[in-house]
Amino acid sequence: MHRNSRIPFYILPFLVLSLFVLAYIIFLPRPDSDETTDSCYFVDDAIEIIEVERDEFGFPLGDYRVEQGVVGSRQTLSHILENLGKTRMEIHHIAQSMQDVFDPRRVRRGNHYYSYFADDTTTAPAYFIYEINDLDYMMLDFSDSLLVARGKKEVVVRDKKASGMIHSSLWNTMMDQGLHPDLVIHLSSVLAWSVDFYRIESGDLFKVLYSEGYVGDRSVGVSRIKAVHFLHRGREIEAYRFVSDTINGYFDSDGNNMRKTFLQAPLEFGGRISSRYSHSRLHPIHGDRRPHYGTDYAAPHGTPILAVGDGVISRTSYTRGNGNYVRIRHNAVYETQYLHMSRFATGIKPGHRVSQGDVIGYVGSTGMATGPHVCFRFWKNGQQVDHLRLDFPSGDPLPEAYIDAFIAQRDQYRAELSKISHAGGDIL
Repeated sequence: MHRNSRIPFYILPFLVLSLFVLAYIIFLPRPDSDETTDSCYFVDDAIEIIEVERDEFGFPLGDYRVEQGVVGSRQTLSHILENLGKTRMEIHHIAQSMQDVFDPRRVRRGNHYYSYFADDTTTAPAYFIYEINDLDYMMLDFSDSLLVARGKKEVVVRDKKASGMIHSSLWNTMMDQGLHPDLVIHLSSVLAWSVDFYRIESGDLFKVLYSEGYVGDRSVGVSRIKAVHFLHRGREIEAYRFVSDTINGYFDSDGNNMRKTFLQAPLEFGGRISSRYSHSRLHPIHGDRRPHYGTDYAAPHGTPILAVGDGVISRTSYTRGNGNYVRIRHNAVYETQYLHMSRFATGIKPGHRVSQGDVIGYVGSTGMATGPHVCFRFWKNGQQVDHLRLDFPSGDPLPEAYIDAFIAQRDQYRAELSKISHAGGDIL
């Protein structure tokens, strides 16, 4: 029996429509690569990226009600948490959980704390923050089970410049300009081998490039000095920071190490020369003239006294004239002695090795002294000499392999320093 092979008439419309759609897809005009790119950019432009603004602890602004407090006199963490509604049992559990993160006994008066509440009606905080210092904080997370964590604020480092003419002291000049106290300390450390800060004169000039850290708009201290130009008693002093491989230090314009065998003074900062080395000085107690083979640095009681160089403690003793004193043998040529201490630093005894800048004692007025000071004495080949008249050798100079890189860095810093006037004031 022969079978009819013709397509039924009711299928034909669907077949025609399918062929038409297929032809449209195949012959549809395609955009070139530029049009495709433009379309992609159009889609990207349509996406709005919203950056969430956060506070210094990382919480989104506006998501929490924040209450700030200050630790009061004799106030403990337990008192603060109790005021936030925590029970004694909860506080005990919190204290136990904190042991490996932060010792709750180290909560200090005057430090700030913050309580984060989920909304305006909630009385129990979701988070509690205690500021340990300007950078570190401790967080208690009550949002689920208790979580104790320690965090560090994000610090933004800004490059800054400063300059000025000294009228009384470097400290007063910088404080009058509103500069951070750290800058004085860092600068005195960089120039400790070249500048006697107890002989600063009115009219001395300085220019300095440095980096300062900020949390928001609040300074958290100077991190480093990059370059300094100092005009001291008519003498120009330059220091440039150079870091490469194992090299990390300050060098003068010729690549000589700023670090020398001995510091210029046994105090870091904050004193003055009250009496100089002399072969005939009117004695303040006996009233007659006699030699004074030392340099007296007057400073507040308790000011740290520093070893001016590496060496070994050869003597710690007390005499009626010298009071408490320390003597250090640095090598076969040099020895130093520090008199009238209020007390010795911990561990300072004969045979103890010290490094340059180590604290060996504290300013006092023991022995024959009319006020708090340290009488600093210096021996060279067994003879007491005036250390202020000596030119001490520098540390190791910059290796030859680094000279070209150093000169490039030096010239860059020099160009920046040349743009700064000595009118004073911080130049952002």
